[in-house]
This record gives sequence, C-alpha cells and structure tokens, in this order.
Amino acid sequence: MNNSILVVFAFFFLFSCNKSKKEALDTPSQGTITLEADESFRSVTEALTERYMAINPNTKVNVIYTKEDLGLLDLLDRKTRVIVMSRNLTKSEKDAYDKKINLPWQPAKFAADALVFVVSKENSTVKELSVDEIKKRISSDEKSLIFDGANSSNINFIAQQFNVKPSALKYSIIKGNENIIKELEKHPNKIGVISLNTISRPYGDEATMLRDKINVLPIVDKGKSYTPTVDNLQDMQYPFTRVLYFLTNEAYYGLGNGFIRFACTQLGQIVVEKEGLQPYNLYRREVQMR
Repeated sequence: MNNSILVVFAFFFLFSCNKSKKEALDTPSQGTITLEADESFRSVTEALTERYMAINPNTKVNVIYTKEDLGLLDLLDRKTRVIVMSRNLTKSEKDAYDKKINLPWQPAKFAADALVFVVSKENSTVKELSVDEIKKRISSDEKSLIFDGANSSNINFIAQQFNVKPSALKYSIIKGNENIIKELEKHPNKIGVISLNTISRPYGDEATMLRDKINVLPIVDKGKSYTPTVDNLQDMQYPFTRVLYFLTNEAYYGLGNGFIRFACTQLGQIVVEKEGLQPYNLYRREVQMR
C-alpha cells in the first residue's frame, strides 16, 4: 500500500515538474526576453519592440544598447536571446555560432541602414567626400573622422568595407551618435560618422533638431555622387549601405522568434518604413538588395 502511494506521488511530482517547465517557456504572445542592439539602431529597435508589445500586451522585450561585438558575445553565452547585427560575421565568429548555438544559420534581414558622413552647419569647406578620400582619412594621423568608439557597428562596418582590421583605423571618438552631432560645432574641421537611423525618423522633435544641426555629405564613387536616400538604399547604390538583421539562440518558437517574425512581415516592415529606413521585405514594390 505504501509503495503504491509512493508511485502515485512520484507520478504527480514528475507531472507537475514537466508542466511547470512547459509553462515556464515563453511564447510569441507571452513572456519576457532581452534583446541587445548597438546604439546606432536605437530608433528602429525601439519602434519595433514598442509596436510588438502594444500588439502583445503580455510580452516584455527588454532592450539593452551595447557595442555590436559585445552583443554577439552575449548571444553566444546565452545572456541575451536576440541581437541586431549590421556586418558579416567572420569565419571564427560563424564557427563559434555553429558550435555554441547549434542552430541553422538564419540571419533575419529586416532593414537597410547606412553609414553617413556629416559636418556642422558652420563647416563650409567640405561639400562632399569620395570613397578614396574616406579611406585616406581613416588611415591618417589627423583623425579627422569622428566615430562613436571601438567595437561599435559603425567602426566595424567601415573596417569591413575597406577590408582592414578595426584596430588599424585612426579616428577621433565621441561616445554616442547623437552626441557626435551635438558636439560637431565644437570641432568645425571634423567629420562625424553616424548611422542613418540616428536622423532618419521623419517625425519627432529630437530627429528634427539633430538634422537641423548638420549637413549630410554626398559620397562620390566612380565618378558618381550618391546621398543616403531610401531609393539609393533600395538598390544599394549608396556606397555605405548596410543591411540590418537579427540573430537568435532560441531553439523553439518563443518570444524571440515571434518578435523576429513580426519585424520581417508586413506590419513590422511598415514600422521600418515609418522610421525612414528601407524595409528589406517589401510588399508593394520589389526590393533589389545585392
């Protein structure tokens, strides 16, 4: 009799544990996760997460803004569920992802952003930049280009574009894309390098104020001049166009994958478009991103 009672107790104990474990898993409509993104993509990240949580009020996406390289390390160490990336992973990074995450490699592309070069309104000497001139400046001891720091998406992307190590580049630093704009007038001979997303939102007092402080420099490549317009991002004519994508370590269809799916489908792409960026997946016209 006692043995029977123990068997029944054990059965219910295991059933309760399994049920609790199952209930502990988040779903696309319920739960809490952490997402990490570079500060350069704050505007579009905030817009997407806020919209998703408004549609799914029982979800919470905690966003941490950190350097792109650090976000990748946190993803591999499972300290965060989702990250935003803007550059290609190196072979060693891809190998680490394959080994630690053990999931199919599926970067979820959702927007086209760009690296833009800006000067203060008081700077009347620089009207445009060529790709070759940018390459010279980033190798010069004058450090005339201002970035938001090492390990950031902006410095990583330009290093990858010129096929050099980030540590080999020479530049000045002001932390934060917005701070670069706000302090440019103190450095009239410098050129700020920021994400388009910092100033792309067509509405809002902050974005308007930032745009009013600067001139965006056209970029000359092979004799042609390009500005970071949506049309030039769509076909990647602008030389420093970059595609934003999500990576996750979530092995089931939970809140992380639910959010990513939302961002890449029509409603999420409308949010991206309202942010002034080029949606990667368009439903009204064809996107030709090479």
